[in-house]
Amino acid sequence: MSTYRAVQVTGNRDFAFVEREKRDPLPGEVRLRVEACGVCHTDAFTVDGMRADPAQPVVPGHEVVGVIDAVGAGVTAWTVGTRVGVGYLNGHCGECDPCRRGDFVNCGNQPLTGTTTDGGYAEVAYARASGLARIPDDMSPLDAAPLLCAGLTVYSAMLKIDARPGALVAIQGIGGLGHLGIQYAKALGHRVVAIARGTGKADLAKELGADEYIDSTEKDPGRELRRRGGAAAIIATASSGASMSPLVKGLAARGRLIVVGAAADPIEVSTSDLIFGSRVVVGSLTGTSIENEDNLRLARERGIRSLNEVLPLSEAPKAYERMMSGQARFRVVLDAR
Repeated sequence: MSTYRAVQVTGNRDFAFVEREKRDPLPGEVRLRVEACGVCHTDAFTVDGMRADPAQPVVPGHEVVGVIDAVGAGVTAWTVGTRVGVGYLNGHCGECDPCRRGDFVNCGNQPLTGTTTDGGYAEVAYARASGLARIPDDMSPLDAAPLLCAGLTVYSAMLKIDARPGALVAIQGIGGLGHLGIQYAKALGHRVVAIARGTGKADLAKELGADEYIDSTEKDPGRELRRRGGAAAIIATASSGASMSPLVKGLAARGRLIVVGAAADPIEVSTSDLIFGSRVVVGSLTGTSIENEDNLRLARERGIRSLNEVLPLSEAPKAYERMMSGQARFRVVLDAR
């Protein structure tokens, strides 16, 4: 077929179902037949009109799984029929200063899938070859999709932990990121403490692999972590700077608060909590395409799975609203097959 269905958005949540003409991939690019696409909170930058030009239609979605059906000039490492995934970073340029120093995540000339270039709320998507990750043959596209962004985000954060197996690692928030963070931390051999509001998720946290649970509405999480000897790292996934602020004092000496949850309010930190103990607060965006392959391989081998709600591509607006409501448990995935 020469056309494909896509769900594009303009302005603020103005969804439209459209037919688009297929085009040949550009040099260095591939074309995918989309099988599945995760619905991520970061999609709000596109759907809620927060991108640079919200009047310009764009297809959201950056947890894309598909099969290559065409390759552009100069693409030699990828062939038609290969199952691949594309995350938030659509492929580094290889020429800017960060790329020349091997810092591909911070490439200064990198399209953002579903934000500055069309994403996966569609039957067809395009991506730079440098942004592709191979999908394991025995992994379902519905299982793989959320791992391409949510999974990679927490996996990449774990790579920043300077700690031996068995070290105490805390996961703050048990949502789309946090429920995966618990599993990754356990798979990497850490002693895992889950932190969330209330007791409603305590049993789930234990099922996911947490060794202990802290109810932040009843106890100060920083004090509780210090009572346990201090955390080598805390992965902060909740979208609240205020909830992250008390965590710093729960770090062990040279411990790291690694922030992956985007929040509108700031994190407030006492300078003494940083200086005494040489503690660090650092942000973590995502990882490279080859790290995404490592991430998928680890998930397959250690049984790490996203808890998903699946809707058809035709219900993309409903899927987005479900994700934004905070009621989904825990990721929403569009089935485009």
